[in-house]
Amino acid sequence: MAQPPLAAWRSWTAFVCALAVAIFFIGAGVWKVMDPIGWAAKVSQLKVPAGMSLPLAVGLGIVEIFSGILLLVPRFRRWGAWLTGALLFVFMAYIGVNYNALRGEDCTCFPFLERAIGPQFFATDFLMLAAAGIAGWFARPSIGFRPAALVLGAVCVFAGVSYGVTAARQSGAEAPATVAVNGQPYDLHGGRVLLYFFDPECSHCFAAAKDMSGYTWNNVRVVGVPTRVPQFASQFLSDTGLKAELTSDVEPLKKVFPFNDPPFAVALESGRQRQAFIFFEGNEPKESLRKLGFVR
Repeated sequence: MAQPPLAAWRSWTAFVCALAVAIFFIGAGVWKVMDPIGWAAKVSQLKVPAGMSLPLAVGLGIVEIFSGILLLVPRFRRWGAWLTGALLFVFMAYIGVNYNALRGEDCTCFPFLERAIGPQFFATDFLMLAAAGIAGWFARPSIGFRPAALVLGAVCVFAGVSYGVTAARQSGAEAPATVAVNGQPYDLHGGRVLLYFFDPECSHCFAAAKDMSGYTWNNVRVVGVPTRVPQFASQFLSDTGLKAELTSDVEPLKKVFPFNDPPFAVALESGRQRQAFIFFEGNEPKESLRKLGFVR
């Protein structure tokens, strides 16, 4: 049945609010499905168990893209508003419950919106929640489950292809033949090497390095790669007790072994990547390194 037209001001208000929220959600979802492994590391830093972080990152990216697309289509807009509103409410509730443990942690969940967990986090999410509510309130009742399901299927296919490409890049990559250590070429193709990318001012990087300092390495050379403030890298190694050489060749290494945020590590054997590591909690990466023969 034909639906009555909305008043012009209500239609435009719904469109503007829907567009604003959709830009953030589609951008956030695409960001996650294009780098699911990097996002899994971010999610694990928000107290999500490591085993759940990768499925959660991929699933959340799919739902964010889908809900953003629904917001942009007038016949689906109310469904999109409900879905984005539910996501925002659940996320705000989760952060609220874990606020004391997560306060100050990076929470750049949406592109174009850099932020840390604090009062501003709730303010920005509340604004998006209000915009989604206005878009849904002024929208027509949604219709067309089958076309919406087709949209969801297309998003799932896109996410699956993206994950496959990302996973393929995580193994077999060849490291540069050498990097500069103390101004001299340092061989990466001889034997076993662990590249450890870290930010000297990152508490997660510090905890990971301190844990690895207690490993019993099996003929492995550890090379530390500071991603910023390299002038503090030597003090970082001294404070954590991690025995490693230091290289400043972060950019050429990141081109071969891309990642989102540190800590991040790559196990090399004869210059080839055996495995990349984004989880540094519990028994990881020690258990995985033990299976590779890198630690005893």
